[in-house]
Amino acid sequence: MNRRRAYPLTLGLLFAACFGSRSGHAEGALLSVDQQELNALITKGQATAAFERAFEAGDELSEFDFTRDQGVGANVGEGRRFTRIPRADLTGPGEWATHFPIREGGANATSCISCHSAPIANGAGGVAMNVVVDPGHTGDPSQYLERNTTPLFALSIPQRLAEEMSVDLYLQREGARVRACEAGTATAELRAKSVAFGTLVLTRTGDEPCVVDTDTSGLTGIDEDLVVRPFGWKGNHATLRSFTRGAAHNELGLQATELVGDEDGDFDGIVNELSVGDITALTIYMAALERPVSSLELSDIGLLEMTDAEIRKVTAGESRFAKIGCSSCHTPSMSINDPVFREPSRVSGYAETRFPDGTKPADHALREDSAVSFDMRSDQPNNMVLLDGGAAYHLGSLEVDANGNGLARWYTDLKRHDMGEALSDPSDPLGIGASVFLTRSLAGVGSTGPWLHDGRATTLNEAIKAHGGEGAESRAAYNLLTGQQKAEVVAFLENLVIYHNDPDH
Repeated sequence: MNRRRAYPLTLGLLFAACFGSRSGHAEGALLSVDQQELNALITKGQATAAFERAFEAGDELSEFDFTRDQGVGANVGEGRRFTRIPRADLTGPGEWATHFPIREGGANATSCISCHSAPIANGAGGVAMNVVVDPGHTGDPSQYLERNTTPLFALSIPQRLAEEMSVDLYLQREGARVRACEAGTATAELRAKSVAFGTLVLTRTGDEPCVVDTDTSGLTGIDEDLVVRPFGWKGNHATLRSFTRGAAHNELGLQATELVGDEDGDFDGIVNELSVGDITALTIYMAALERPVSSLELSDIGLLEMTDAEIRKVTAGESRFAKIGCSSCHTPSMSINDPVFREPSRVSGYAETRFPDGTKPADHALREDSAVSFDMRSDQPNNMVLLDGGAAYHLGSLEVDANGNGLARWYTDLKRHDMGEALSDPSDPLGIGASVFLTRSLAGVGSTGPWLHDGRATTLNEAIKAHGGEGAESRAAYNLLTGQQKAEVVAFLENLVIYHNDPDH
């Protein structure tokens, strides 16, 4: 890969004036993020500074190796702080099975990037980084679930897509309610960003005021509340914030104040292990990381040399990918009408009224009117490059369409699908369906691996051939291709890469 000169865009270490100290050793100590200090910057009209400070703090948090004194790990039992294997058998006072919130696995790491490391920091994880979880506390290894580590880049994209899709669905439901109040019954064929989510049937059951009964049995790939949940292999987390504090608890044994309050839910002797500001910083950091790109884009701007034959192979594969039906679920692109990410969100279903510990976010200074925000089309700190002609190109930012709207090439419909018995989990603790999974984004898929929810596929060819259930038809079409045609499809997928421009190298 031929890299051109980097266009320097540095935030600097800006903590001292903003954040308080975190308990720990003097050497290697980490500074805790104060949500009120971020709010103060926004109130003073320094929203950009608040975003930059949150991003830099999140970067530090994601790379930091936490220590026992800072609360990493948990009282697993047997005198240990970490475990790769769920231990529902350890039911003694303060041991693994008695932690709150209920522990699914771990703790199994001391830093985020110890697992999110391939091909670079914040990336995916090899099969050795798989986590094993037992959400039902069965204590039965045959019922354990295994999950492969996914990359953390540009996670503002799936959340903003999900938020806009849910708003569209809410409006369609409300329109059907109005019609049902007028006519007695109404059916809503739900569709958001060209993705079909089934039907709602609404029936008037009372007048003055109108009371409506809603039949949700016709919904597909979404919960009854119409909240599109873009995080987790099962699509069970609506927000990046929710996913982050859950991962911190289970994988790192770091319990956020908003998760357990002042309690010591993992019985390690440390409380308030991650502040509300810490979770905000981690959320902003992952949201504002650079987006995955493609080899074709890198070639177009001169950052990668591709032969004409290589380009033809990728473009042929892209066409064939759509022709055999893969793009019906792995939707290549969607528009984002409002490309501003806000933490906290102001969208119903994504804006928490209560934290898991029962307190109100506003009581911890987390408020919509002082949300940390950034424009996904321009504000990402990473991957600003200077091309040979002297022009600056922000490779890390969200692409835009001809109308200036955000264009997300995320290759998912953000919908759950039945993937067939062969890919089914051994148990279904969430009640979503053992064989049901959220459509995995293919953004950056050429730079990660192994593939599928448990990393069983060692090649992309294997991953395609493992599709069953709603993916069986596309798999069958793929199997009918010639060897050369299959290689084209794989070449297209391998072209979807993660790229990080390091100005220091």
